[in-house]
This record gives sequence, structure tokens and C-alpha cells, in this order.
Amino acid sequence: MSAAVANVELYFRELIEGKRQSVRDRLVLALLVAATFPYGLIMRFRACLYAFGLLRSYRLSKPVVSVGNLTVGGTGKTPSVAWIARFFLQQGKRVAVLSRGYGGTSHGTTKIVSDGKDIFLSASEAGDEPYMLAATVPGLMVVIGPDRYRAGRLAEEKLNPDIFILDDGFQHQRLRRDFDILLMDCTRPYGNGRLLPAGMLRENPSAAKRADMVIYTRCGNGSAPTLHSDLASCRAGHGLTGIVAFGENELQPFNVLEGSRVMAFAGIADPASFFDALEEAGVRLITTLAFPDHATYGDEELAALVRLRDASRSQYLLTTEKDAVKLVGMQEKLGETFAVRLEMRFEDDTQLRAYLQKFL
Repeated sequence: MSAAVANVELYFRELIEGKRQSVRDRLVLALLVAATFPYGLIMRFRACLYAFGLLRSYRLSKPVVSVGNLTVGGTGKTPSVAWIARFFLQQGKRVAVLSRGYGGTSHGTTKIVSDGKDIFLSASEAGDEPYMLAATVPGLMVVIGPDRYRAGRLAEEKLNPDIFILDDGFQHQRLRRDFDILLMDCTRPYGNGRLLPAGMLRENPSAAKRADMVIYTRCGNGSAPTLHSDLASCRAGHGLTGIVAFGENELQPFNVLEGSRVMAFAGIADPASFFDALEEAGVRLITTLAFPDHATYGDEELAALVRLRDASRSQYLLTTEKDAVKLVGMQEKLGETFAVRLEMRFEDDTQLRAYLQKFL
């Protein structure tokens, strides 16, 4: 993603979250709110066309498990996809993830990122999330393309998977799915409550009825919101398990950083939650730096990191695995940098496992 696009995205995110309050900003927001009405009608009409078969959905030869959400931004899709992929891989299944490849230079084309053994595209080509899945889940096959049915057909022809996982697939109704999982953030299930472009909602909340199961993510000690009680559900949080040096697989505990000056940075949808989670894990952060979601780390970004590292006299830098895959080969400039490993932690995954077991 170019810096200009990232800046525009950041502006609109701050605008709809109420962080910009000038007269011009309020006028822009009013225009966006007006635009939500035709957008909502279009999305409802599209859903009806699929529901009545006027727009066709296509089926692949093997089962498809879809993971998606109602909102834009981070709800834990990538950790959820990784958890489900590992579940099937541990049962000896050949698993292929079908992803859009957002943010990559190959966006718009259908390509194989990984065949489960080798990775054929770089993070910049594949997009950070597909590349991260390929790099961190051994044995996982990943295919990208805007048309996930076409991506699935390529996987069938070249990779022979036993099961597909449709990444960010809730709105991609062109591909039929056998199990539809909807992710909802416990803290902000509907974002600010408005549809795009004035809010975070891709569809009206009533669209949740298409789901087979809801996974409430980012759940703390409080109770999950009472939403869509007619659907099967479970609760999960994001747990930080430790740190991994670039280019290595050995997981180290956070206490190896004890007594050191540590800086954290991230280019994800909600960097503040990442920084807070590090503090909760016992990491004392000297300073932090947030970049836009899907940020590209070029000379300007690297220079900003180095300046802040030097100014804060930080000895170690921490970032997400999603960011780390885009920084391979840049360790010499950054110094001691580690990726923080994150995983889904379910309060009770019995029901989810029972559903997934049906596809074995």
C-alpha cells in the first residue's frame, strides 16, 4: 500500500471514529453519512440476489469453511484462520487458504503463494496476511485472487487440497461455503454502528443470520455481548505467547526482555490493542510507533523507526508477525528486532471443534 493511500485510509478512520472535529471534517462526515443509505440498499439488494439465486454461487469439489466479519478492520481473522488451519493440519488434512491478497502487488491476479512446502511470492507480492499464514503455519497452502472460486479451482488443479478455508469470506457469496463463521469484536461488535463509508460496517447487522456460528473475539474478563443468540457461539481472546527473532522459529518468553529498554511498533488496524497487550504481558515499553494498516516499510518508515529507536535509546524493537514478514532483510538497519507471536485462546472450543470435526 502506498503512503498516499495509507494516509487517506488513516484520515477516514480518524474521521469516522470522531477524532477529527473541524468544520470541514464534520461536513465530510455528513456527506459520508448520506452515502450510507444507497450503500446499504445496494448491499441488501446484492444479498437478496444471491439468496434467490439470481446471482450464482459456485461450489468447489471439497468442503469450504469461511471466516469473515461484518466490519472492516481487525477482528482477529488471521489468527482465527491460522487456528482452524492448524486444527485440520493436525488431523492430517491438506489445507488451502483462499485469500484476496489485499495490499500485495499481485492483487487482482490469481496466484499460488505457497504449496505447503515452498513460498513462491514475497510479502509485498502476496500481501502481508497471506504471506504470514504461509510463513508461520507449516504445511499450509495459500492461494490469492479477487475471485476466490477461481483461486479455489487453481488450488484443485495444482495442489489437491482436502479442505478450503475462505479468508475474509463473509461477503464473498460467489463461493459457496459449507460452514460460515462470523467474527465479532467483543468490545465493538458493530464499530461505530454506521455502514460504510461513514462507519465500519460492511453490511447491516441483520446479515449475521447467514452465519452458522459466531466467534466473539478480543474478549476480556467481561461477558460477551448478547447478540444473535439464535446462533452457535464461543468466546476467544488474543494471547501473546512470546517473541521470535527474525529468521528463526524458537519461541522465547517475554522475561528475556526484563530490565531492557523496549520499543514497539505496528502497522495493523488496531495498534493500540497490540501495545496494551504487550504491557499486560509484562513488557515495559519505553515508546511506541503506529503505522497505517498494511503499511509498506520503505526508506521513510525505516528512518522514522531508527530515529525513534535512537532518541528513546531502545535496545530491542518488538512488532507483530504481520509486520515482521515485510521487514525480512532489514534487521541490520533496525537492530535487535523480534516478532511477537499471537494465538487465539478460546474459553471453550468444544462446540467449534465439534462443527469442524464434521469435515474430517
